[in-house]
Amino acid sequence: MRLPDIFKSLTIAMAAALTGCATTAPYDYSALRASKPRSILVMPPLNQSPEVTAPAGVLSQITLPLAEAGYYVLPVAATEEMFRQNGIHSGEDAQELPFSKLRQIFGADSALYLNIRSYGTSYAVISSASVVTLDAKLVDLRTGAQLWNGSATASSAENQSSSGGLVGLLMTALLNQILDTVNERSVQVASIANQRLVAQGLRGGLLPGPRSPDYGKEMQPR
Repeated sequence: MRLPDIFKSLTIAMAAALTGCATTAPYDYSALRASKPRSILVMPPLNQSPEVTAPAGVLSQITLPLAEAGYYVLPVAATEEMFRQNGIHSGEDAQELPFSKLRQIFGADSALYLNIRSYGTSYAVISSASVVTLDAKLVDLRTGAQLWNGSATASSAENQSSSGGLVGLLMTALLNQILDTVNERSVQVASIANQRLVAQGLRGGLLPGPRSPDYGKEMQPR
C-alpha cells in the first residue's frame, strides 16, 4: 500500500472511532410512553451511605422536581407514616413489598425506587465536600414493568476555588466542612441531585407527565 493510501486509511479509521465515541444511543422511553403514569408513590429509599439522616434528606427534596415534571406525587410524609403503621421501618423492607399490594394500598399508577449511594460531608486533608449520589427506577404498579431508570450526583465542591497554596487549601477544606455540617448542606445538595435525576431536557431524564404543558412532546437529547 502506498504511503498516501496508508494516511487515507488511518484518517478514515480515526474519524470512525471519534464518531463512535461521540455518538450516544438515545434513551428508550417506549415503556414509559405506553404506560402513561399519572401518579407516583415515592418509596422509602435504600441507604448505602453511613448517614442515618440520608433517607429523610433525600425524601424532603424529591417531591418538587417530580411535581414540576407534571406528575401527581403522593405526600411522602403520609406514605412514610402508612408504612410505619404497618410495621415497615426500612427502605429494604418497603422495597420488597409486592407491586400489587402497593397499588391496592396507595392507588398510585407507579412507584419511584431510590437508592442513595452517597450522602454527607467528607474531609480529605485538602478537600471537603457534601456529596449526594442517587440511583432511581420508576415501576408500573399495575404491571410490574420498569418504565424508567436514572442516576445523578451533586457536590457542594462544584465551582469552588481556593488560593493561598497548601495553607489556603487546608483552611478552605476545614471551613467547608464546618459550614457543611452546621448548615446541613447535604440537604441542599440532595435538592440539586434530585433535580438532575428528573431533569427534563437531558438525555435519560424523566419525560414530562400529564400535568406538564410539555406532555407528549419529544425530549431533546443532550
